Amino acid sequence: MDKKIFAAEEPCERLDVFVASALGVTRSAAKKLIEEGNVLLCGAPAKASHAVAAGDEVCAEIPAPQTLDLTPQDIPIDIVYEDDDIAVVNKPQGLTVHAGSGNLTGTLVNALLYRLKSLSSINGVVRPGIVHRIDKDTSGLLVVAKNDAAHLSLSAQIADKTCAREYLALCEGLFKEDAGRVETYIGRHPTDRVRMAVVPKEKGRYAATNFEVEARYRSGFTLVRFRLETGRTHQIRVHCRYLGYPIVGDPVYGSKRQRFKLDGQLLHACRLSLTHPKTGQRMTFEAPLPDYFKKVLDTLEREGRL
Repeated sequence: MDKKIFAAEEPCERLDVFVASALGVTRSAAKKLIEEGNVLLCGAPAKASHAVAAGDEVCAEIPAPQTLDLTPQDIPIDIVYEDDDIAVVNKPQGLTVHAGSGNLTGTLVNALLYRLKSLSSINGVVRPGIVHRIDKDTSGLLVVAKNDAAHLSLSAQIADKTCAREYLALCEGLFKEDAGRVETYIGRHPTDRVRMAVVPKEKGRYAATNFEVEARYRSGFTLVRFRLETGRTHQIRVHCRYLGYPIVGDPVYGSKRQRFKLDGQLLHACRLSLTHPKTGQRMTFEAPLPDYFKKVLDTLEREGRL
């Protein structure tokens, strides 16, 4: 391991924030180091939320890079924008973003390794370039970092809520409100560890989602635009379930009986706005709804809106 020792020159409200700044890594990476016992505050283990006082010594041991052979694969992907620092991809439904346990092929990362000359290394060998994710069966836009400086900038924008992410979803039922905001805490489901759920504050992480109704259909469905403020696992899907309007086609949080034959939820990351890490230019990207999504909406349009 590579050991680094820092003396805090000024107080910091959280240990993970201090470590992230000192090591030049993302806050999630710093938190992982702390949770794995690789960070000592004044010679003792501490929680990520622990405050750092001026003069405190922080010792961080960075594990040696993991050796893992991820194979570049010629998987067709839609790169809607690319330069030396970032790439924006319109991910299709059914494509996993990065490798997991026992699954080292057939992912977006495998495709990126084949298509792009460089990717950031901050998230390790399993998730090179990946700044944020969207679920396997969710389609749409995500930004990829091609170097570590770009990765840090994009991660900061997401944390500061200056990276705007919008989704369109078709939900079961008719939303009562035309617009609103959902604020909850999301964590692992208490009995089903595969699922996420709205949980008490002490057991979850803060999650905020804004929504606006686009259309209501006579057959009992609502097309909704969602704007993320946070990016918790399955956030929009969990919030839709919590509100009582699960997303059509969702195999985990949706109704067991589905009218349409689908391979996953009708949830699409349709719009992404960010500030370019190097030029400072504000950039906005949009991705049209996939054909299977439009086909369902065409059917509902023929049945009529409310």
